[in-house]
Amino acid sequence: MQNLFLFISTAFLFIFIFGRFLEKIRVPWIFASLIFGFLLAIYNPFSSATNSQTFIFMAELGMYFLLFIVGFEINLQELKKKERFILKSTFVIIFFEAIFGSLIVYYIFAYDWFISFLVSLSFASVGEVILIPLLDEFRMLKTKLGRAIVDIGVTGNIIEILILIIVSVLITSHDPSRIYITLISLIILFLLTAGFVHFRQEGEQFRFMNVDTMFIFSIFILFLFLGIGIYADATPLAALLAGISLKTFMHQKRLDLVEKEVKAISYGFFAPIFFLWVGMFVSVDILIKYPLVILLIIVVTKSVKIVSSYFLTKKELGKKESILLGIGLSVKFSTSIIITKILFQEGLIGIELYSVIITSSVIFNFIVPFLFSNLLVRWKIVKSKSLSKMFKLKI
Repeated sequence: MQNLFLFISTAFLFIFIFGRFLEKIRVPWIFASLIFGFLLAIYNPFSSATNSQTFIFMAELGMYFLLFIVGFEINLQELKKKERFILKSTFVIIFFEAIFGSLIVYYIFAYDWFISFLVSLSFASVGEVILIPLLDEFRMLKTKLGRAIVDIGVTGNIIEILILIIVSVLITSHDPSRIYITLISLIILFLLTAGFVHFRQEGEQFRFMNVDTMFIFSIFILFLFLGIGIYADATPLAALLAGISLKTFMHQKRLDLVEKEVKAISYGFFAPIFFLWVGMFVSVDILIKYPLVILLIIVVTKSVKIVSSYFLTKKELGKKESILLGIGLSVKFSTSIIITKILFQEGLIGIELYSVIITSSVIFNFIVPFLFSNLLVRWKIVKSKSLSKMFKLKI
């Protein structure tokens, strides 16, 4: 096995140098890791290291930590006030993208309507985790636009988990024990979350504990939720619920300090590895074989998302913000990748469709942050600023 330490050292050196260039075009430095992943997809002299279980585990931790941070930012009271708006927007935006996407899958890849719609519905989900560093840097996580992106993304992820349960039931109908484990795991996750919300007054006693102790407690909660969620193939949802639980349970002053610690370890180490891992999904062969199909998927799905977001949210957010919402909701990852993998592993879809979906997702994850950040500044929604401070985290 190659030296994983030297590989990570090389990766972070590239991220540090190339990241400074990305800052000049208003793309967060962290996306330099995505570029490095693209390069490894073309030629990977570190294949032994990047294929190791240790590297994959660290990359997955990056996704979980980012989702954990999203959970910290979710305000349940505010979500209740906007519940109708969020649910309506999520349903319409995902539904319309799934309809148009299923047409592409049906007519180009010749799958039946059920599989076409199922695949498109999973692809229509939002990987809001990709935009978290950008929203956080521009201090937009608590704005109407930032909240809408996160809330719709989170609601979409929950919908995707429900789809995952349906897929699991269809695939595991011959093995009822797997169905029971999935349902029991999800029930336990929601019961734990409800328990933390119910006993939030007891969490006041944690205000006097030091930050190190609270950080350890937070990591315990995160991994407890992940450990339960893995039985239901719902670890992304589990990470979100862990953050929400601590948000409602922990005293706000201690939560703010712990959140800084979590962001430091996430943005400073795990998140770059996560983005590098995402970039490695690009298939050069598929890009050469299906460039027009990939372009069609990008144009159609992005147009549907922007148009539907505009007409649904322009009164709530404003015209420019509603367009930005549609752009932001175009990022792909999260549960859509999990469902696509399951469908591929079970032989319900072939390598061509699987590769096109993964490749399209990765392309979205680079284009959207670049376009989103530049429009934020151009439309004067936020002030132009250097992003160099993102690499200088407070630790």
